[in-house]
Amino acid sequence: MTIIIIIITSLVSILAFSQQDVMGRLQFNAYQVVHRKEYFRIFTHAFLHANWEHLLINMIVLWSFGTAVEHYYYLNFGSRGTYLYLVLYFGGILFSSLGGLIKQKNNYYYNAVGASGAVSAVVFSAIFFAPWNKIYFFGLLPIPGVVFAVLYLVYSYQMSKRNVDNVGHDAHFLGAIFGFILPIIIRPSLFIEFINNLF
Repeated sequence: MTIIIIIITSLVSILAFSQQDVMGRLQFNAYQVVHRKEYFRIFTHAFLHANWEHLLINMIVLWSFGTAVEHYYYLNFGSRGTYLYLVLYFGGILFSSLGGLIKQKNNYYYNAVGASGAVSAVVFSAIFFAPWNKIYFFGLLPIPGVVFAVLYLVYSYQMSKRNVDNVGHDAHFLGAIFGFILPIIIRPSLFIEFINNLF
């Protein structure tokens, strides 16, 4: 499923690069969602990206972790694994949008695009199942996944509070939380396995 999501996201993003009306119709705008009932924007924005760099980073990270998470979901949930992986990805989109939806519901000019919330959900599911596997920060610096997770959450939370850049730190934070807790919701006993894997 990861490769299918990457292909669809890439094609839609590339189309939107050259046709700004597509971007305008599909991007996340909490005002349009709340006041004009354009609920589709909650999901469609994740298939759009601001530029090539934004698209490539998200898709490389998704490819790197998504294939592993699909394997973990298959091992732990059997034939339901593929379906639950889709719940992870699309649930990550929905859950990561909640912060923007609440904070920006009356801001007509707030727009957001990108799959970062869903990608964060996938990364944190990978960390949940293999907390000590290394994550190569910026592709160079190896950090144990569980250490990266703590640093990522603290950074995302602090940057969200400061609100000084044009990055959806709320979406990153909420997507990560969703990706971590979903396996526990599906099978609570997995939390014990996670704790055992830590020690």
